[in-house]
Amino acid sequence: MPNLSLNRWLYLTSGTYLAALAVCIFFEFYYIALLPFAILVLWAVFFKLEYVLFFVVFCTPLSINLEEMKLGGIGMALPTEPLLFGILILFIFKLISGKSIDPRIFRHPVSYVIYLYLLWMSFTCITSEMPLVSLKYLATRLWFIAAFFFLSVHIFKDPKRIRTFFLLYLFPLVLVVIYSIIRHSQHGFDKNSSHWVMEPLFKDHTSYGAVLAMYFPVALGLLMHKKMNLLLKVLIGISFFIITTGLILSYTRAAWISVLGVCGILGVMLLRIRLRTLLIACLTAGSLLYLGWDDIQISLSRNKQESSDKLEEHVGSISNVSSDASNLERLNRWHCAIEMFKERPLFGWGPGTYQFVY
Repeated sequence: MPNLSLNRWLYLTSGTYLAALAVCIFFEFYYIALLPFAILVLWAVFFKLEYVLFFVVFCTPLSINLEEMKLGGIGMALPTEPLLFGILILFIFKLISGKSIDPRIFRHPVSYVIYLYLLWMSFTCITSEMPLVSLKYLATRLWFIAAFFFLSVHIFKDPKRIRTFFLLYLFPLVLVVIYSIIRHSQHGFDKNSSHWVMEPLFKDHTSYGAVLAMYFPVALGLLMHKKMNLLLKVLIGISFFIITTGLILSYTRAAWISVLGVCGILGVMLLRIRLRTLLIACLTAGSLLYLGWDDIQISLSRNKQESSDKLEEHVGSISNVSSDASNLERLNRWHCAIEMFKERPLFGWGPGTYQFVY
């Protein structure tokens, strides 16, 4: 009898929805088709929150910023940011009700640093040059911290979920790289087109290259993981090759240098060099750099190699601080940041305002 009653409710609900869907389609109101998805998300938020977080991770590389689509100038990424906002609301509800939150998390030293960070950011929002911009920036920090620190601690109690987390970001990122490479190939893989072929999924080649550089060691680590079936390992190997190709074709010199730095750290770890030896080496290198700084400056000023479509010339332009437009712009922004600090050394100009006031 209970099963029969449940089946009746299922048929009744399905029939009602199909009828409503037909009517709404007739009147060209298509959003009702999203209703089952919305109900599924709502159910997951209350009963399977880890699934929602994993879904956010999967969607992050594929998210589209409305500002990039020129839809009213709204700086919001869909569908990730609305979901993160919902997770923040649920997190606050759990705090108030005292449910499902391990109190040890709130007493962890990292948590105390986060509290101080948020407290000072909240205060500087009041003194900000652009308070609304700063408040929005603060809101985004809140939902990122709630989702990817406080709630993730619970999820990552099972170490296998850490690997799942990385894989759920890796494979959509590979799709983005494939999309960018295909568009790039239509323009002969030249440097100028590398600045925008990843749009609208990434804002520019700088952020795109940065993400690829950060995921390069992650993909390598997953590839070196021993406890993994053959099929998954082959997929990760292919993904690693695609990410490496995308990183090279991004023409992002800072990302290339970062990867070289990571490889150096990996070498130190694999060789098990002692911390004392490493500190002595760093101190020696720093002393030599200080003593020879004048000669280094003269050598840098002689480099006139501009950024180029040719990879070897593009690499050579990294140290050109006299005529390369990209390097000069970066130095200009650093100089502006120093001057801004001198003008407002204590409270600054407000969180998230640098791009508007520098």
